[in-house]
Amino acid sequence: MPSDPPKTEDGHHIVVNGRRWRATDPDIPEERRAELTRILMAWRREVRRTRGTDDEAGSRAGVNAARIALGERGSPPWWEQTDAQRRARWEAHVPSPGSGPG
Repeated sequence: MPSDPPKTEDGHHIVVNGRRWRATDPDIPEERRAELTRILMAWRREVRRTRGTDDEAGSRAGVNAARIALGERGSPPWWEQTDAQRRARWEAHVPSPGSGPG
């Protein structure tokens, strides 16, 4: 099993090949984090499948929605959000590819 990438001292970012990327919100319950990660990976596969077509923008929007829910994107960053804001972010509905927006 691969080890997790190193994090910055404050835990806000991971470091991959010398580049900092925002870390996933560590307070997301494990079951929800795993679900959001599965959705993110499905959307990433959709981006590859739809590359160069009219559906690519929708696939990229799905990636973005999943990454926002995980805390890896969005403003303000997860460490500046209140506990209620963080919970609302990760509990928000994030559709899977093919499931539609609702």
